[in-house]
Amino acid sequence: MSIINKAAAIGGGVIGAGWVARLLLNGIDVSIFDPDPEASRKVSEVMKGARRAYKQMVPGGLPKEGKLTFAKTIAEAVVDADFIQESVPERLDLKHKVLAEIDAHAPANAIVGSSTSGIKPTDMQVAMKKHPERLVVGHPFNPVYLLPLVEIVGGDQTFPEAIEVAKEIYASIGMKPVVIRKEIEAFVGDRLLEAAWREALWLIKDGICTVEELDDIMRYGFGLRWAQMGMFQVYRVAGGEAGMRHFMAQFGPCLKWPWTKLMDVPEFNDELVDLIATQSDDQAHGLSIRELEKIRDDNLVAIMDALSKQNKGKGWGAGALHKDYTKQLAKLAAKKPTASKAAEKAKASKPVKKAEKPAKGGKAKKSKKG
Repeated sequence: MSIINKAAAIGGGVIGAGWVARLLLNGIDVSIFDPDPEASRKVSEVMKGARRAYKQMVPGGLPKEGKLTFAKTIAEAVVDADFIQESVPERLDLKHKVLAEIDAHAPANAIVGSSTSGIKPTDMQVAMKKHPERLVVGHPFNPVYLLPLVEIVGGDQTFPEAIEVAKEIYASIGMKPVVIRKEIEAFVGDRLLEAAWREALWLIKDGICTVEELDDIMRYGFGLRWAQMGMFQVYRVAGGEAGMRHFMAQFGPCLKWPWTKLMDVPEFNDELVDLIATQSDDQAHGLSIRELEKIRDDNLVAIMDALSKQNKGKGWGAGALHKDYTKQLAKLAAKKPTASKAAEKAKASKPVKKAEKPAKGGKAKKSKKG
């Protein structure tokens, strides 16, 4: 059950709208600001898909949705929010402008999460002159309303308490928070994706395979393994009875072979873009983006539901979390907590203690990211 009563979303694109959907479907009121005149329509489209997916997850009935309000300014959106999620485009100058305004108008104890895919929180905090200590990266994966992972990263000025409260907040809305131990660009998830993406671009450019053939190799092969065991546990099993030590002894030497172009990047010119885009169009077989989103969501719900029945009914991996989350939603549907109780919980979970002051010289405590 959420420890927040009111949330604010700054940015209503694919990721921002996904956050709005997850929050609303957990019964949390959300105030959103996005200058795009099409923002209302776009958020509405995402909400349709999210409601459809959640009805499959919780067929017995969903919780009462939170109220969605479109604010005219950032200040209006964040003024009474317990939790703020920023999801504006990946430009540091824009992040600085938006975070400075959030910081100026949000309650002092409100956690601010950034959906950035790779910008370090330390680089964003410099724009927050009042309370930089409450900023964390809360990096999700699309679709935000279904995929539970959120990478949490603290910056040089982030207080450890802020990270702990952020973990509680994200977990309370059915997510799997993973705190990244050291602050690096692109964190962990996107570093892995970037490596695969670079190699995939070379394979397509060099005519080794088409985009559809590459996707088939992933979804019919190791993608299925990764979905339920990840990389290292899969390789441990592949090592046989001797486990990981045998696997590394057998395949470690391969790392020195010229199997990859990982450190090189193909020229991102019109020819490459046209090649990939044309093959991608062919692969879609006329299905629209919205139709593909429905297929994706149906598959994700089915996969998580199947995993929830494994391990003698306890659930496995994302399935175990999915099992608990659907139970939580069902309970919330049966009895929604009063606003006063939710507000009390938020008040009791202040990330920044008044007694704590920045260290001498103007720097706040460093976060213990681990």
